[in-house]
Amino acid sequence: MQVYSIDINELSDDNFTLIGIHSTLKDYQLAYLLNRELHTLFKRDFNNNLSFPLYEYYNDKLDCDYFLIANVIKSKSKSLGLFNENEIITYLIPEKKKIDYFIKLEGNIKDNYLIETLHKINQIPQIITSYTVDLNTLKSKKKLIF
Repeated sequence: MQVYSIDINELSDDNFTLIGIHSTLKDYQLAYLLNRELHTLFKRDFNNNLSFPLYEYYNDKLDCDYFLIANVIKSKSKSLGLFNENEIITYLIPEKKKIDYFIKLEGNIKDNYLIETLHKINQIPQIITSYTVDLNTLKSKKKLIF
């Protein structure tokens, strides 16, 4: 009888590129500006089970999925005092607390296209900076599988 085994590393879904964005914009403002500059059509996905805002776009020409997701969620919690309202901050990727948003690109992305995309994103005045994130530095990259 033959024995089959699966290498857990083969199941890894690291076939994506991750861009980190630093900006103080709201998620819908950022999606609008990216749509205008990158000629994308990010649309909000309200049917996901995530508590983080998620926008999606599929590029037919490149056969590539784009996902724009916030890294930071701020919520308020009320306590029993008159003025005791606390702000709770939750991070999608806690080891990258300084990044406000991520763009996940799934598919075969060429280096030239990625460099051009980063250049266009960095030209938006409301964006402080953007850059690719090394996936090997992420401990919680499994949260990016959606």
